[in-house]
Amino acid sequence: MWIPTEHEKYGVVIASFRGTVPYGLSLEIGDTVQILEKCDGWYRGFALKNPNIKGIFPSSYVHLKNACVKNKGQFEMVIPTEDSVITEMTSTLRDWGTMWKQLYVRNEGDLFHRLWHIMNEILDLRRQVLVGHLTHDRMKDVKRHITARLDWGNEQLGLDLVPRKEYAMVDPEDISITELYRLMEHRHRKKDTPVQASSHHLFVQMKSLMCSNLGEELEVIFSLFDSKENRPISERFFLRLNRNGLPKAPDKPERHCSLFVDLGSSELRKDIYITVHIIRIGRMGAGEKKNACSVQYRRPFGCAVLSIADLLAGETKDDLILKVYMCNTESEWYQIHENIIKKLNARYNLTGSNAGLAVSLQLLHGDIEQIRREYSSVFSHGVSITRKLGFSNIIMPGEMRNDLYITIERGEFEKGGKSVARNVEVTMFIVDSSGQTLKDFISFGSGEPPASEYHSFVLYHNNSPRWSELLKLPIPVDKFRGAHIRLEFRHCSTKEKGEKKLFGFSFVPLMQEDGRTLPDGTHELIVHKCEENTNLQDITRYLKLPFSKGIFLGNNNQAMKATKESFWITSFLCSTKLTQNGDMLDLLKWRTHPDKITGCLSKLKEIDGSEIVKFLQDTLDTLFGILDENAQKYGSKVFDSLVHIINLLQDSKFHHFKPVMDTYIESHFAGALAYRDLIKVLKWYVDRITEAERQEHIQEVLKAQEYIFKYIVQSRRLFSLATGGQNEEEFRCCIQELLMSVRFFLSQESKGSRALSQSQAVFLSSFPAVYSELLKLFDVREVANLVQDTLGSLPTIMHVDDSLQAIKLQCIGKTVESQLYTNPDSRYILLPVVLHHLHVHLQEQKDLIVCARILSNVFCLIKKNSSEKSVLEEIDVIVASLLDILLRTILEITSRPQPSSSAMRLQFQDVTGEFVSCLLSLLRQMTDRHYQQLLDSFNTKEDLRDFLLQIFTVFRILIRPEMFPKDWTVMRLVANNVIITTVLYLSDALRKNFLNENFDYKIWDSYFYLAVIFINQLCLQLEMFTPSKKKKVLEKYGDMRVTMGCEIFSMWQNLGEHKLHFIPALIGPFLEVTLIPQPDLRNVMIPIFHDMMDWEQRRSGNFKQVEAKLIDKLDSLMSEGKGDETYRELFNSILLKKIERETWRESGVSLIATVTRLMERLLDYRDCMKMGEVDGKKIGCTVSLLNFYKTELNKEEMYIRYIHKLYDLHLKAQNFTEAAYTLLLYDELLEWSDRPLREFLTYPMQTEWQRKEHLHLTIIQNFDRGKCWENGIILCRKIAEQYESYYDYRNLSKMRMMEASLYDKIMDQQRLEPEFFRVGFYGKKFPFFLRNKEFVCRGHDYERLEAFQQRMLNEFPHAIAMQHANQPDETIFQAEAQYLQIYAVTPIPESQEVLQREGVPDNIKSFYKVNHIWKFRYDRPFHKGTKDKENEFKSLWVERTSLYLVQSLPGISRWFEVEKREVVEMSPLENAIEVLENKNQQLKTLISQCQTRQMQNINPLTMCLNGVIDAAVNGGVSRYQEAFFVKEYILSHPEDGEKIARLRELMLEQAQILEFGLAVHEKFVPQDMRPLHKKLVDQFFVMKSSLGIQEFSACIQASPVHFPNGSPRVCRNSAPASMSPDGTRVIPRRSPLSYPAVNRYSSSSLSSQASAEVSNITGQSESSDEVFNMQPSPSTSSLSSTHSASPNVTSSAPSSARASPLLSDKHKHSRENSCLSPRERPCSAIYPTPVEPSQRMLFNHIGDGALPRSDPNLSAPEKAVNPTPSSWSLDSGKEAKNMSDSGKLISPPVPPRPTQTASPARHTTSVSPSPAGRSPMKGSVQSFTPSPVEYHSPGLISNSPVLSGSYSSGISSLSRCSTSETSGFENQVNEQSVPGSVPSCGGPEEPVRKESKTPPPYSVYERTLRRPLPLPHSLSIPVAAEPPALPPKPLAARSSHLENGTRRTEPGPRPRPLPRKVSQL
Repeated sequence: MWIPTEHEKYGVVIASFRGTVPYGLSLEIGDTVQILEKCDGWYRGFALKNPNIKGIFPSSYVHLKNACVKNKGQFEMVIPTEDSVITEMTSTLRDWGTMWKQLYVRNEGDLFHRLWHIMNEILDLRRQVLVGHLTHDRMKDVKRHITARLDWGNEQLGLDLVPRKEYAMVDPEDISITELYRLMEHRHRKKDTPVQASSHHLFVQMKSLMCSNLGEELEVIFSLFDSKENRPISERFFLRLNRNGLPKAPDKPERHCSLFVDLGSSELRKDIYITVHIIRIGRMGAGEKKNACSVQYRRPFGCAVLSIADLLAGETKDDLILKVYMCNTESEWYQIHENIIKKLNARYNLTGSNAGLAVSLQLLHGDIEQIRREYSSVFSHGVSITRKLGFSNIIMPGEMRNDLYITIERGEFEKGGKSVARNVEVTMFIVDSSGQTLKDFISFGSGEPPASEYHSFVLYHNNSPRWSELLKLPIPVDKFRGAHIRLEFRHCSTKEKGEKKLFGFSFVPLMQEDGRTLPDGTHELIVHKCEENTNLQDITRYLKLPFSKGIFLGNNNQAMKATKESFWITSFLCSTKLTQNGDMLDLLKWRTHPDKITGCLSKLKEIDGSEIVKFLQDTLDTLFGILDENAQKYGSKVFDSLVHIINLLQDSKFHHFKPVMDTYIESHFAGALAYRDLIKVLKWYVDRITEAERQEHIQEVLKAQEYIFKYIVQSRRLFSLATGGQNEEEFRCCIQELLMSVRFFLSQESKGSRALSQSQAVFLSSFPAVYSELLKLFDVREVANLVQDTLGSLPTIMHVDDSLQAIKLQCIGKTVESQLYTNPDSRYILLPVVLHHLHVHLQEQKDLIVCARILSNVFCLIKKNSSEKSVLEEIDVIVASLLDILLRTILEITSRPQPSSSAMRLQFQDVTGEFVSCLLSLLRQMTDRHYQQLLDSFNTKEDLRDFLLQIFTVFRILIRPEMFPKDWTVMRLVANNVIITTVLYLSDALRKNFLNENFDYKIWDSYFYLAVIFINQLCLQLEMFTPSKKKKVLEKYGDMRVTMGCEIFSMWQNLGEHKLHFIPALIGPFLEVTLIPQPDLRNVMIPIFHDMMDWEQRRSGNFKQVEAKLIDKLDSLMSEGKGDETYRELFNSILLKKIERETWRESGVSLIATVTRLMERLLDYRDCMKMGEVDGKKIGCTVSLLNFYKTELNKEEMYIRYIHKLYDLHLKAQNFTEAAYTLLLYDELLEWSDRPLREFLTYPMQTEWQRKEHLHLTIIQNFDRGKCWENGIILCRKIAEQYESYYDYRNLSKMRMMEASLYDKIMDQQRLEPEFFRVGFYGKKFPFFLRNKEFVCRGHDYERLEAFQQRMLNEFPHAIAMQHANQPDETIFQAEAQYLQIYAVTPIPESQEVLQREGVPDNIKSFYKVNHIWKFRYDRPFHKGTKDKENEFKSLWVERTSLYLVQSLPGISRWFEVEKREVVEMSPLENAIEVLENKNQQLKTLISQCQTRQMQNINPLTMCLNGVIDAAVNGGVSRYQEAFFVKEYILSHPEDGEKIARLRELMLEQAQILEFGLAVHEKFVPQDMRPLHKKLVDQFFVMKSSLGIQEFSACIQASPVHFPNGSPRVCRNSAPASMSPDGTRVIPRRSPLSYPAVNRYSSSSLSSQASAEVSNITGQSESSDEVFNMQPSPSTSSLSSTHSASPNVTSSAPSSARASPLLSDKHKHSRENSCLSPRERPCSAIYPTPVEPSQRMLFNHIGDGALPRSDPNLSAPEKAVNPTPSSWSLDSGKEAKNMSDSGKLISPPVPPRPTQTASPARHTTSVSPSPAGRSPMKGSVQSFTPSPVEYHSPGLISNSPVLSGSYSSGISSLSRCSTSETSGFENQVNEQSVPGSVPSCGGPEEPVRKESKTPPPYSVYERTLRRPLPLPHSLSIPVAAEPPALPPKPLAARSSHLENGTRRTEPGPRPRPLPRKVSQL
């Protein structure tokens, strides 16, 4: 049975549990669980990380922990009772763990490793805390370390700042907001601004002396020297080096390391130097022989100097090498360091041995205890401490020192009968009163133990030696009295014996007889002469002698004898026990000299403070002893002396002695009667203040009042204890009288008397310190009343001295901080006075920093949950007094500009933050009653309105992101909680007072604006928080956004008809709120839009305003990353449901649909823009959005913005042509006018003309970079016209030159023709603008199908490539996936004008082949019916798909959507006709090029002839004969009669062409290929016989001269008449140089030996960019492989490379299952690619009457395959546009268009109009413009494919199945016949030619009608009456008069809107 647990409530999982049992809860090790129930070793509960899932788990898997339970029952909350630091550590480490892994993922290695170390450190420290064995101090230290590391990690990871108190996290609910602010501020400042250390220390470590020839021991002395004051400031650090220059005691670090301590900040300056003096121990002369003398002397060696400023830059841990210098003369040694510092180079030089001193120096900052902690290793190894000379800046009580510093300065000695000066050595001893030498009291410096005697260094031959050596004598106090220093002087001989001879001595006593020590300063000592054997042990013999010339000179004759020799020392005493001051001694011994008391008290002020504090207790005892002795006489003097001592302790140097005085008062003071005299004298001074002229002394008294009151109070307590509380009333009266005097003096106005106000200021500064003393004797209320009266007596006028006002405020501040104010009783009494003064200052906006601090302290005492009556009353008072002024103050200071200096800015932020925290504290404390009172207190609605506006404005300021630092989330959440609570209270007032007739728009607008920015705050977006943080916030505050959203909705509903005031203004703000991803908030807010639509509909009958505003705001908000797919669906569903029953439902649905579609596009756009690189998806998405803005929304400004975004994308992707087209869209919106345009995007303010000119130039530049020079030329002309009209010839000249340069580029530079690919995007996972749509894409240069498909798969990494070209079914469309279907397509040019004109170079034609293309085609071969294995061509059909785009390519994008697709089927017979037409056209092209010598190499023609003739001989054409000329086929297909005739005609025509080709070949064939030519001729006759042709003599003239057009003439009777009703048929042709992106099919035939020979001769290789393919076998290309089929597989009939029926099953490759690249397929020059009329402008002109010209810039292969002109003579033909009706080439029939009434049938009898037969084709296709190359039916258009296949192939079945355009029957059109063309009516032709020559069978016909292109308006030029100069207009508009449905099924292209004015854009 499950039992609820009592104690087992909380635990940690110690082993992972999988939860495999029924109802098992899966747990991981480390999870924390809350336990609800238990049963037989199992617990039931939940993991705290996921409280919604409950389950059971074994109790053994959980370690229980102590916890306390809140809200017992169903919703109980369990809180672990462990240390809060441990709790924080655990939760923080969990959060860090997740983020730490992300650091690794983001490759932030440095932080990753640092955080790892910190986490390990924290875990170690956590273990120490958990063990619980730490001492209290150690625990505190560990917690400090933990919190420091937690804060560091949080800061590095961008987490929130944690407020802490005593290292534990603080709950904001448990403290006041002002206290919370201070804690946050303290931690923030601590983080940002490290506290500058006031104390510094220099660590010195001696490493070595590097010198070439040492050989002697050395002494090194370090000290700090002040070059400004020219004195040492520290003791010396002394160490000894051995003969090698290394420290003598390396095992004792304290001997070679020292810390120079207690350097003040003032001593870290550049004129403080580290000086190093080096003394050698050895012979007198450095170069003396070793045996010269055995005695060792101290001799100068060298000196080094370093400025401390060199160390300030940073910590110098590397060793420094200091140069060592030596003075030029030894007598200068005492000041060598000064000379080096002053750089007096003449007085010193480098030591002879060029020595260098290696030292390590480091500056450490902080107090000595901190240094000990942080550099514990330094202290643990040992380091000597070197102090400053004398006392440190701060003297600490209890510091015991008794150091006498002696400096051996100099001496003056006589020669002593010597010829040279002496070598003097000084020896010093300390001798006590008994004559014994004191041992070990002479210190040479730290680092060396003290010695018993001192030997100075010796200066060679110097009778006036100067040493300047500093010694410290730490002599105990008890040995000081009676001791003296004895100095002995010896001459050091340099002779062999090296003896030292005593010649004199001096001495000096340490203490005088009156008890004073040796005074500080320089003393000139007498040198007493003596002999070597003089006994100085008997001190009585010389102590009676005088020792100093300054004291005894003139008094003793004996002393006079020794005046010639003197010795100088300087003494300096640093003692806490001894004094050198006689006055001090006199005062302390006042009882021995009662008569001197007055004088001693007077002299006390002149005694040095350090002397007084040394004997502080003794001095105080003396003063109160004198007071007790005779208060009447000495009372005033003692009081003044006491004041002097008290004020002395205010000095920072003696500040630490205040506790000494406090201790004295508490423990030692015994003056029980002193209070009377002290009060009396104090009152006397206070009473005299107003009258006294000089108030300095009075101010001193007032400054000391704190301690005076302490003495008074302690004295009274002592008296009460002694007397049992006698005279209590008298004492109270005295105090009252004293305070009355004070109140009187405070109430006096200064009236110009600055002294009085200064005295008032002094009193106020120290008065708060008196409160605590008064509380010791009086009741709290009494003291509070006294203080209130005193403070209340202050004059409140603000014009008085400002400094006094500041002091007054500081006094109020100290009062609030005092112990008195913390008591609620006294607080209630004092609060009105405090608030009164605060109000006055805030009113004047003065002393805001102090005011803020006072207010903070006021609120710190009022806890959040204090509901006591006293607190509520206090809040009443504060609200009434300060709320209004507080709001105004915040408004005032936040509206000021921030100060520029960083320090001032910090102060400014502090003040603002403190006031804000005070306001929040006040509002949080206010209850319903307070709010009601507040609102009732306003007399008029105007006052209430002003208040509400003010508080709403302040709240908006508080919400600003910059109000608090970004990591102060805790503070922000507290502030928001207070704001929302207050707003809920105030909204009632708004509803009650400002609705209906009192409606006030401004206040309601302010309210809504506040609510919106409140919800949008970053710190409330819980979705961005970690799960643990989100959980904490929700538990504590809930989701405040939803609360505020509900409030907005409620208030909106209350508005009624006033809602109209806020439409459309609030649409944007409310929309922003609904975009927040919070479902509840969205459900509340979205219905408001329905309400807005309803009210707008009522007002104006529509909701255009709502729509416009929604659309405008959506774009900007969604581009900022707001909104998602869920929002779109929710918006749509909620509003549609809302408007179901509205009368305006239809227009509402339309609006919602528009907005929803816009959201779809914006979301797609945003998602695409997140990608790194520019890809097609980004561009496509931008195009989609741009078009949506233009067509559906008509938002001009947004449209232009997105034009420029698209332009930038194109530039980034280097799509320069597309960039130019994009910019044209904006250009078309502008006119050549002088209308001024405002500044917009990157455009400056300028006229419309200037902007359009700038755009034109930019577009031309981009067309130039994109090699689209023809379009650039058109724009050059346009802008040139403008320049010409303005007579701006300078720019006109430049523009004409630019235009000329573009013409040059057309002719000189090569352009690559891109391939085109059809891409289908299927499945619901694609973005909206792509979903289930198909596009045609213009590929990049050199990009083939495989590369393109890979690029698309990279752009859509989750897409699946479909391996077939069939249309997908509905399941694919609806699939939750992405499918890509990609295959290549052929571009079909719209116009053929340029392509069909003869003599136009390929450089020009290449542009028209692939530009301005609307239509693309793709062919798929298939077998219908039973497949004949003997002859597959009987059943080979072709499915031809035509794709029509919404815009032509290239355009503003590299891809455009397919607008319409048409599918037709071509019968096998039509297919055969097309193949033969293509082959014939290719032959003509090559023959023409050859005869006009455009080919430098005849090989292409040779190969082509060989392929056709050899294939035909081996059965190529015969396959068609077998298939279509047999009786069985003719009978079963009676409707194909004319097509069969056409096929027969083409075969005969091919024979004619071949014969003429052989004639041309014979003329140009080189000698080595004659055998092949002969073979071809022989095979040709075999071919003719197979066709039944015996002789062409009747048809072909013997001489080619008779064929000026270069065309062999055919007997008109032998050629069937055209099927065309109008007697004309034009077959388009395509240059074999150009390979559009179509699906090509290889042609296979039987290869002959000759074809192989030709292959070997020419050596042509297969290449997608080469003209000819010499491989003898067909090739097929797919996504993955290329298959080649053997030529022996098929007969000489054509085969399909895409599932070719002629390939055996073994070799077949199914093209239905692959995406095919035409470039990867081998192409044959035999059959040119069939071309659609819509592509004629882009493909080469085959016959336009112009002769082909040889272009010297074309390479041989290019020339070899120039399009075939209509010249067929061996000589150059002339232009011939005459047409004949015979010899027409028949294309396969095309099914009729739906718009046609009758289909023109192909027939073989007449070319006159006649009804057409039924077409076997399916579907209907749009009309096309025929090529002006050959006759053909207007309903049939054929392209000449670039064939894949071998040259041995005579006939190709589908040289390129995808290229033969069966677009259906074209309707009869009114065509302009070319002059000279005569329709034939069935009989023999009567050819008419321009030159009266026989017309060629291949005549030229030109249609004038072309399909118009919807090109940019800027590129359109009206059609000229005469043919314009090249380049022809590529963008000519389509004719509008096509009859009988010859156009596309739609009336025409989508009309481009007329250029609109751009409103100021």
